[in-house]
Amino acid sequence: MSQSQALIPLFPPGLARVLRVIPLAPLSLSLTAYSQKIAKSHPSLFRRLGEFDHVKFVLDPVDLPFVICLAPSGGVPRVTVTRGKGDGVARISGPLAALIGLVHGAYDGDALFFSRDLVVEGDTGAALALRNAIDDAELDLAQEIAAISGPFSGPLLHLTAFIQRHTQVYLTRPEEAEAW
Repeated sequence: MSQSQALIPLFPPGLARVLRVIPLAPLSLSLTAYSQKIAKSHPSLFRRLGEFDHVKFVLDPVDLPFVICLAPSGGVPRVTVTRGKGDGVARISGPLAALIGLVHGAYDGDALFFSRDLVVEGDTGAALALRNAIDDAELDLAQEIAAISGPFSGPLLHLTAFIQRHTQVYLTRPEEAEAW
């Protein structure tokens, strides 16, 4: 085990087993709706993909029993959660906490790659374009969820902070987490 692996929390195996039997269509629909909201509030995220704005990416959280397939579709993204390998031009694999931490800038992608905590397969140019687009957007997934949650935004942010403190999984940007 690499030194960084010891620091990256893994999804609890018992919960991962439960996820093996849940239907994935509702999760796919929810993630598609969520990603389309992000596309509307951060249109440059998808423009920044350049020539890769119509390719499919596979995000493979190795500690979960499914993969997440992202089709940016020129700014009208579609997300499909599937069991098995998924289909895409680039696959980015690693623990869920590392993948989420990359979105929030909590982990250095190069360090994760060279320590083999993160594995990139397929078109590395496409994977790099996705990483750069996400880095430039400075997304905060918890804030994005709160923005579309109306009166539930406050309680959701408190729940997110609680979960983050107790799991060490970055659900928000590190500078935001320190403010809580």
